[in-house]
Amino acid sequence: MKKNLWIPLVLALAAFTAGCNTMEGMGEDIERGGQKIQKEAR
Repeated sequence: MKKNLWIPLVLALAAFTAGCNTMEGMGEDIERGGQKIQKEAR
């Protein structure tokens, strides 16, 4: 049973590490959006 658990765990880890660049870019976009909102609020 434990062997069956490792396969999805490894696949999820691989997908997460492959998406790190995408997540980093999305985080930067969200940060820029927040900065624009703060600038407009001043």
